[in-house]
Amino acid sequence: MRLNDYDTTNKMSASVVSSTRITPEDSKTELRHIDLAVDSLDFSYEVGQSVGVLVPGPHEFGQKEYLRLYSIAGSGTGDDIKPVISLCVKRCFYVDDFNGERYDGKASNYLCDLKEGDEVTLVGPFGLAFTLPEEKDANLLMIGLGTGIAPFRAFVKHIYNVLGGWEGDVRLYHGAMRGIELAYMNDQNADLEYYYDEETFKAFQALSPRAHFDVPVDLEGAIAQNADEVWTQLQDPKTYVYVAGLKQIGELLDEALVKIVGSPEAYERQKAKMIDEGRWAELIY
Repeated sequence: MRLNDYDTTNKMSASVVSSTRITPEDSKTELRHIDLAVDSLDFSYEVGQSVGVLVPGPHEFGQKEYLRLYSIAGSGTGDDIKPVISLCVKRCFYVDDFNGERYDGKASNYLCDLKEGDEVTLVGPFGLAFTLPEEKDANLLMIGLGTGIAPFRAFVKHIYNVLGGWEGDVRLYHGAMRGIELAYMNDQNADLEYYYDEETFKAFQALSPRAHFDVPVDLEGAIAQNADEVWTQLQDPKTYVYVAGLKQIGELLDEALVKIVGSPEAYERQKAKMIDEGRWAELIY
């Protein structure tokens, strides 16, 4: 769906409970974990859904509001019983190659600039890109780059905190250009480490070998270190694959898995089979 196709008539007010930078101050990448208390007491969502943030205008072409979707990275309850949802937001910008000017991302900068107590307008929740299988002995293979880890953080917390555990293998491959930019896996915030003691959970990090030259994240290397397990899981009818991140992740993952499977043809057949069976889902943006 295009953003213009989403229904934004059912608006909800929310207020910022906290906004915490989870990358070091000296890092060029600013990631923030933002907790929002939703005013609607009956607000609910399913793990894997997104919420829409409406950025007040005016914007280009006379837009009064600008819509941006964010995967819900977790939830809880505030001090006053209001439901609380978490977002993982990267402050985005780009520099125009022609005029050299910097242009800030509308929604990301709007959210990153919010302070505790500030109000924001939400819509949704929307979609269900990722759904957990009902069988707790299913294998979950999650691959996310950057803020693509958000829905998987929600998955992991839900599996172990709400459901009380998982019998199948839960594997998370998460990547960033530098170690300090790994959301929920660095010195500023490493709450995924809380689950390292879980018998069924393992997390693997993929970094760029030469970040200062903008060399892509070595997702292939991280997966290759566990090639036998990954290939066994891909062939297991109980395995579900989830992929989230910028469009670059699709190409990086395909290249990594082709080498494990042995040929592009064999990989495409296996991937197509899993898609047909509802065991392969992607959230690419």
